Amino acid sequence: MSEIYSEINSNLEKLTNKIILLAHSGGVDSCVLCDILIRNKIKFSVAHCNFQLRGEESDNDLLFVKKWCKKNRIKFYHKIFNLKDYKLKNKKGIQEAARDLRYKWFSQLTTNKGFDYLVTAHHLNDQFETFLMNASRASGIFGLVGIPESNKLLRPLLNVTKMQILDYAKKNNLEWREDSSNTSEDYFRNIIRHQIVKPFENHKPKTLENFKKTLVHLKDAQEFISNQFDKLKKELFIKKNKHTYVFIESLKKIKPLSFSLHHFFSPLGFNSKEVEKLVFSSPGKLILSKKYRLIRDRKYLILSPLLKIKINEILIDLDKKNSKLPIPIKWEYISNFEKKAYKNNEVFLDRETLKSPISLRKYKNGDYFYPSGMKGKKLLSKFFKDEKYSLLDKEEQWLLCSKGEIVWIIGKRCDNRFLATPNTKNKLLMRDLR
Repeated sequence: MSEIYSEINSNLEKLTNKIILLAHSGGVDSCVLCDILIRNKIKFSVAHCNFQLRGEESDNDLLFVKKWCKKNRIKFYHKIFNLKDYKLKNKKGIQEAARDLRYKWFSQLTTNKGFDYLVTAHHLNDQFETFLMNASRASGIFGLVGIPESNKLLRPLLNVTKMQILDYAKKNNLEWREDSSNTSEDYFRNIIRHQIVKPFENHKPKTLENFKKTLVHLKDAQEFISNQFDKLKKELFIKKNKHTYVFIESLKKIKPLSFSLHHFFSPLGFNSKEVEKLVFSSPGKLILSKKYRLIRDRKYLILSPLLKIKINEILIDLDKKNSKLPIPIKWEYISNFEKKAYKNNEVFLDRETLKSPISLRKYKNGDYFYPSGMKGKKLLSKFFKDEKYSLLDKEEQWLLCSKGEIVWIIGKRCDNRFLATPNTKNKLLMRDLR
């Protein structure tokens, strides 16, 4: 018993005087953790998941935990899940689907009921199994540091072995439920447990003790590497408005590049190999993750969030002041007019040439205009190319339109057809105030 307490004392201190939700399966690990918390006068509530995978056995697990909570006056929460439907709908394995549902519900409970921590009974053997599973998936150093914790999730028994837990339970005459699926080799974790971990322990009794030391070294290495990358990221990643710019030539100088790209971009949902291809590709290419896109510009990789809402055409009443426009533009009718050099941020228009609807919109494929100071029409795509617009520049460029025809590439160029002259009777001055 003293061995367990020597491993968990620091975590027990964190839990003192906190509001705790403990995930309880009915197994020996959960039962031991509950007993430890009670003995240390740490108050907690219990949450139990029934995935209906083992029929009557699953139902009896629920009844066991419920009865134990009633006996010990512990607040009890439970939920019955339709795991099979969720698994099929989301195309996930049983264990992954169960984990998704379990932690989603735990998160909801933690938020809605105001718990400070979610606590689970994962232990050192679980750590070792996870380490081996991640190693088999080529997860890299950051996937080898074991089962994660967070600000809201604590695992007090992570440094405690399964043998220590069983010894504690037997010495204290605890009751628990055995999960028959733990013996099944239908699950990868169970194969790891029975065919690798147990033979390891039999031949090398200090396997878990040595693994615990290895885990410390790995976490130290991870912390050091992360700190170095954080410093590097501050130098390379320049945030401007809602976009982040990464200078490509500086990025190319980092060695090893693939490892660095994985660290920088995998948390954002990108595949590092795809990012590396993008770095060495031509401008205009892009890749997408679920929440972001990464654009290969001439000098930069441009990172930006995916826009959830597409802005449609915005109508403008030139006889009124529009206060809710996406860009700050103002207009006024003027009587005096002197021909002067064209300014990008302002334009003098002939009001009589403007036909309703007057609107603001973004670029559409096939758009063209008649550039001021030139003869003939020009495709807007060609204008963008000549002006060296990036993909972001194109997307962010607003157009003032009259009955669908481009009047003004706002802040850039006007259309000849709509320009005022000294003889224009109804003159309109428009300004881009950005």
